Amino acid sequence: MTALILGLLIFLGAHSVRIVAEDWRSARIASLGLNPWKGIYSLISLVGFVLIVWGYGGTRVDPIVIWNPPIWTRHLAALLTVPAIILVVAAYIPGNHIKAAIGHPMLLGVKIWALAHLISNGRLGDILLFGAFLVWAILDFRTSRRRDRATGVRYPAGTPARDAIAVMVGLLVWGLLAGFLHEWLIGVRPFG
Repeated sequence: MTALILGLLIFLGAHSVRIVAEDWRSARIASLGLNPWKGIYSLISLVGFVLIVWGYGGTRVDPIVIWNPPIWTRHLAALLTVPAIILVVAAYIPGNHIKAAIGHPMLLGVKIWALAHLISNGRLGDILLFGAFLVWAILDFRTSRRRDRATGVRYPAGTPARDAIAVMVGLLVWGLLAGFLHEWLIGVRPFG
C-alpha cells in the first residue's frame, strides 16, 4: 500500500505542477530549457508510474475489501469506458469537434475512466488508485478550463472526418483493451 500511495503522490504530484505552481513551473522551464524540463518531468513521472503499478499489484495480492460491488457494475464500467477512451483518443487527433468543444478531452476521459472503475471495484487499493485519479482529473480539468478562459485559448473547429477518426480509433482501442489487453495487463476480464 505504501508503494501505491508514494507512486500516486509522485506521479500525480508531477502532473499537478500546473494546477498549484504555474509560475514556478514557468520559471523552471525558463532556467532549465524546455527539453531538460520535459526530461526531468518524464523521469519523475516514470518513477511514480512504476511505483503505482508495483504498489497496486501488491494491493491485489493481499486485498482489503471495503465493499463488494454487484456484477452489473462491471458492465456499467465497461460501457462508461467507451466514451472515456474515445475522449482520450480525441485529445491526440487534431482538428476534431470533441477537442474543440471540450478543450481537454483527455482529462474528461480520465474522470469517466476513474469513476467507472470506482463503481465496479470495492477494494481499498482500487479506491485509492481510481479515487486519486478522479480527484486529480477534476482539479486539473477545472484549472485548465479556467486557464484557457483567462488566456483566451480557443480550440480550432473540427471536421466530421476527424471526428470519425477519433471515434473509430477510440472504439478500436476500447475493443482491444476490453477484449484482450485488460486481462493480459491487469489480470481482470471486463466481460468475464
